[in-house]
Amino acid sequence: MDLRADSVRAAPQARWPALFIMGPTASGKTELALALAERLPISLISVDSTQVYRGLDIGSAKPDAVLRERHPHALVDIRDPADPYSAADFRDDALAAMDAARSAGRLPVLVGGTMLYFRVLEQGIASMPPSDPAVRAALDARQARDGVAALHAALAQVDPEAARRIDPGNPQRIKRALEVHEVSGRTLSWWWAQPAVGRDLHADFELRRVALEPTDRAALHQAVARRFDAMLAAGLIEEVRGLRGRPELHPGLPAIRSVGYRQVWSHLDGETTAEEMRERSVAATRQLARRQLTWLRSWDGVERVGVLPGKGPAPGFLTALLRSLESGVAPGGQFVAGAPP
Repeated sequence: MDLRADSVRAAPQARWPALFIMGPTASGKTELALALAERLPISLISVDSTQVYRGLDIGSAKPDAVLRERHPHALVDIRDPADPYSAADFRDDALAAMDAARSAGRLPVLVGGTMLYFRVLEQGIASMPPSDPAVRAALDARQARDGVAALHAALAQVDPEAARRIDPGNPQRIKRALEVHEVSGRTLSWWWAQPAVGRDLHADFELRRVALEPTDRAALHQAVARRFDAMLAAGLIEEVRGLRGRPELHPGLPAIRSVGYRQVWSHLDGETTAEEMRERSVAATRQLARRQLTWLRSWDGVERVGVLPGKGPAPGFLTALLRSLESGVAPGGQFVAGAPP
């Protein structure tokens, strides 16, 4: 392979390398990404639907300001929690961040656990009907009157596939599915099946996908519990108390529906004891990890790496990954087009 500094100019059509680091909660994704950042000219891009929100720091396991000063993370703290952030928003922002990395001669490394974001980024997103304020207001009133479970049951009647894939405790997505059906006369699952629109990621980037998959389920559960206890010790309840002090924030927003935040909010509303809040948060995080692993296991073209929670992948894997990535760095210290990620 020609790794001269002028190889980008010599092959302007060559695809730029990019790396996905995927995995469930508490699998060591951030630690692996930071180990790469210490050695390579990379740009870290967060793939996390909670870390995009300002003020949701402890419960999202957001890298702290000191660490982000040393290793900047794109797509962290880019949205107010009162302003919902969609998968389509993420795709636009992630593509822009990847383009910026390429322009700087750096390897875009996308790291996180929001599998829907990874899938939308790679495969595109189908065009959807716009939101209808009147329909959404009627659905909000219906939720207030009948509850979220009734809305999910109604969705199961008109769109069983969407009801199966959407968390029964996520009113935002349930109402969007019902809204799409009401506005368009087509089910959300029908829209999902339509060809994706927009830019083709694969035309510009050569992807390598690494999935960290825990080899010990019991150890993963223990790591999840330890991590949530550490969040509580770090002040998660006070963080949520501060969010509750903002009148424009409420439990129906996607930010507040995030795992951990909704359970603490409910506790502060007096609906659960502290112990019940902890148990429900840990259980919800374990369920999230299971969903993340289900996504990963259905994904082709993924390099699966066994990890022991709390210890990460075997040291030999990091050494081999570094050696492989370093082969794409030119003498000037930049990555080159056409290099394998």
